[in-house]
Amino acid sequence: MEEVKKAKLFRIFFWVGFAVAIAATLLEVARGRNANYIVYSDATKLFWEGINPYTMDFVEQHGRYFLYLPAFCCLFAPIAFMPWWLGPFVYNLGNYTLFYFSIKTLPEKFNNVKPWIFIFLLPIVLQSVFCYQYNLVVCYIFLFAFTLLEKGMGFWAVLLILISTFTKVYGGIQLGMLFLYPNKWKNFGYAIIIGIILFLLPMINPNFDNPLATYGYMMDMNSTHQSAVDYIGILYAQGLKSFLLPNFRIVQLTVLGILCCIFFIKYRQWCDITFRTQCLAIMMGYVILFSDSPETHTYIIALAGYSLVFFTRKNKNKIDWILFGLLVINFDILPTDLLCPPKIHEFIHQTFWLDVYTFTICWFLILRWAIKEDSDNTAKPIVK
Repeated sequence: MEEVKKAKLFRIFFWVGFAVAIAATLLEVARGRNANYIVYSDATKLFWEGINPYTMDFVEQHGRYFLYLPAFCCLFAPIAFMPWWLGPFVYNLGNYTLFYFSIKTLPEKFNNVKPWIFIFLLPIVLQSVFCYQYNLVVCYIFLFAFTLLEKGMGFWAVLLILISTFTKVYGGIQLGMLFLYPNKWKNFGYAIIIGIILFLLPMINPNFDNPLATYGYMMDMNSTHQSAVDYIGILYAQGLKSFLLPNFRIVQLTVLGILCCIFFIKYRQWCDITFRTQCLAIMMGYVILFSDSPETHTYIIALAGYSLVFFTRKNKNKIDWILFGLLVINFDILPTDLLCPPKIHEFIHQTFWLDVYTFTICWFLILRWAIKEDSDNTAKPIVK
């Protein structure tokens, strides 16, 4: 009976969110404020016309950079060439629905907490829908790939990971998860083959003399991408920015190196699904927390990983619940314009940086649990 109630609650919140997603898409398209979608669409169309979208002219015309890899323009083409009014709905509603199924199809370990994970993340998902964020895609690919690996479907997991990698890079870190599963070298072989195919994918465009040159254009654009904005990450946090930001590459690589060392030192834990979930959460948190350009919406990736660990953790104490409450306030409530005026949110963030510092503490707690705690002996073995 309890499971039936949870399943019903899950469906109710899905349909509530779906209705909001329709309204949000309609409102933003009607007002011409679907700027991110227009960037994706226009860049893709330019690419297929043989015109380089990685230029300052594009930035001046659209008010923002196009920083996605050339393979993005190949994969996004079916949506970009839809009618101007249809494409945004297919993109937003499709992504929202796929996110729902990425939670719904999580392994059996998460059956009792799937509705709570979805409800916790729903406000952030809808924020991403309003802004047509691609981070939602990266997030559900992380989750789908995790589930596929747990089910022993390595090829499809690797395919999704590489699609994420060759569109927005973030997802590439999940290849490290392949060490945790059977047939790891076979899966790495898949990664090499699929990676080569996706790298060469822009060559299907007949309108470029050298389609692969677009990678060079993209790298040049990324190297000149500058902003006076303080992004929502630990590198920009008040009190740490003066030291961390000038050395951000060193910080990123040092933290990544430490994580790799811990990962291999704990190899005896690789058979434990609790540890594998913690590894996933640590990776999803790292790519956002230590990114040099994260925004509030981007935290859908980090918080999805965190929620998998938090909701399945036994014996949560008061500190765990206080931190969870602060995450709800700082990421669910304050950034939602209907619940909090934007000026108040900006003042609280810029004055206290509670959002970044709270998640930083949560991320380090997950890292501590992964290092200190013993295996869950009740975990089921991985499907081979």
